[in-house]
Amino acid sequence: MSRKRLAGWLKVIVFGLAVCGLLIYFLVIPRIGRALAEQNPQFSYCFLPWVIFLWITAIPCYAALAWGWSIACEIGRDRSYSMKNATSLKRIMVAAILDTGVFFIGNIIFLCLNMNHPSILLASMLICVIGTAIAIVAGALSHLVAKAAVQKKTS
Repeated sequence: MSRKRLAGWLKVIVFGLAVCGLLIYFLVIPRIGRALAEQNPQFSYCFLPWVIFLWITAIPCYAALAWGWSIACEIGRDRSYSMKNATSLKRIMVAAILDTGVFFIGNIIFLCLNMNHPSILLASMLICVIGTAIAIVAGALSHLVAKAAVQKKTS
């Protein structure tokens, strides 16, 4: 696959993830939350704090998508192994770590405020595992891309 074609596919994937995220964060989650609040009026006070919390957790995700777009652009310019890409990958790693930490701590706080159920907390651990895996992969790729960029400069 050519670098331009690869860059194009990466951009399509990043754009698709951004659209899916918008649909989930601004359509699906509010609808499910409203339906749960209607079915269980005693928990209706939890709707707005949870929606706002989930929207806040979307911010690092969209920052990571922006850095992913930047990486795709650099690949299209035949600069796959550059310090700019290594930095972008490192930023994605930091964003994933921060988002996972905020998500975990937020779930614990909501549990302590009686706005969360232990089963939801356990289910949300899957999201924390995924965030941690993304951070590990981005960190490893950052290291490898940085080493390749240095090697490319010296040769």
